[in-house]
Amino acid sequence: MTTFYLKNLVLKNWISVLMNKFLIILLIIIFNFSSFAFAESMVKARTAIVIDYHSDKVLYEYEPDIQIYPASMTKIMTSIIAFDLIKKGRLSLDDKFVVSENAWRLSQSGYSSMFIMVNDEVSVENLLYGIIVASGNDACVALAEGIAGSEESFADIMNEKAAEIGMSSTNFSNSSGINDPDNYSTVRDIALMSKYLIYHYPNFYEWYKEKTFTWDRTGGDPITQGNRNPLLYKNIGVDGVKTGYLAVEKYSLASSMKKDTRRIIAVGSGFPTKNLRSSQSLKLLNWSFRNFNTYEISKTGETFFELDTWLGKKNKIKAITKEDYYITLDKKATRHLTVYLEYDGPIKTPIQKDQKIANLIVLEKDEVVKTLPLYASEKVSKVNFFQSLITSINFLIWGDV
Repeated sequence: MTTFYLKNLVLKNWISVLMNKFLIILLIIIFNFSSFAFAESMVKARTAIVIDYHSDKVLYEYEPDIQIYPASMTKIMTSIIAFDLIKKGRLSLDDKFVVSENAWRLSQSGYSSMFIMVNDEVSVENLLYGIIVASGNDACVALAEGIAGSEESFADIMNEKAAEIGMSSTNFSNSSGINDPDNYSTVRDIALMSKYLIYHYPNFYEWYKEKTFTWDRTGGDPITQGNRNPLLYKNIGVDGVKTGYLAVEKYSLASSMKKDTRRIIAVGSGFPTKNLRSSQSLKLLNWSFRNFNTYEISKTGETFFELDTWLGKKNKIKAITKEDYYITLDKKATRHLTVYLEYDGPIKTPIQKDQKIANLIVLEKDEVVKTLPLYASEKVSKVNFFQSLITSINFLIWGDV
């Protein structure tokens, strides 16, 4: 009986172990499937990405590197080229370009247009508003031909800029994004381009939130068109960037929302409908603000750290960083963020301006994620011999200077 009981006990234990292992495996499968399902259900698009503007942290991505046809999101680069030339003084908003028949053809029915006429002389400013607000394909061609002589040559300039920005999976073949299999990109590259636009041309970026543009056209009544970005009309902090549509790609949107000092950029493509393009993009933006915080650790010229000096004509010196650094964390992980100064102090004088004097260490869960060198913001000379002697004696006697 004892032997039989032991055999049964061993058998039951063995079955129990197998069942536990089976349950663990089943839970892993369910968890992985649920994670996959969540990734799919997070946004109803073929591809999407969300990044924090300041830290560049990817907050969400779904197939972010598959090829897309960027459609009118191409026009972001078209405007960047013009902004760049204006910034360099090689182009003016008042410059005028003559509209070719090639450009005028794109003002016909079936295309988003500014409705310019052949041989019109249109200012760069009006063409840019026609591109940014009215999404005019005709305005894109007129601007491209005016700047580079032909749209083909302008596309070469666009690709040079894309390479400079780091858009490694992009090729532009035209200025408007109309149907062309050689005009392709990814949502990751479009997000990178959107950040470049906002960062380098903040004043011009203000144009992207304009809700209407009125073109006082030649030979007809003025035409007023509304911005095609549906999120601008909700007054929730969205101030750009650009919509897109192609039959083969369906609906796309590069959007950006700002709340206080934070900014989020979301890009999605392959939304089945206009309404989903709007609602799903807004869902991504709101979800990102709701679940993450971004912290400014250092900002060039604005963040200072006061450190003690030894035998200096000044008792303190301000240390500065030479780069902006932000960190974005899930709100639940905020308690794991630690920032501290690392230096041997007080710092011996003389100290030269721009001399490295300390490090700023950023840790997440006790793991170093960033080390920022700190530099002297000014020169601090050493006191003379007599003062040095007195200070040293005081320190030996009193332990304080």
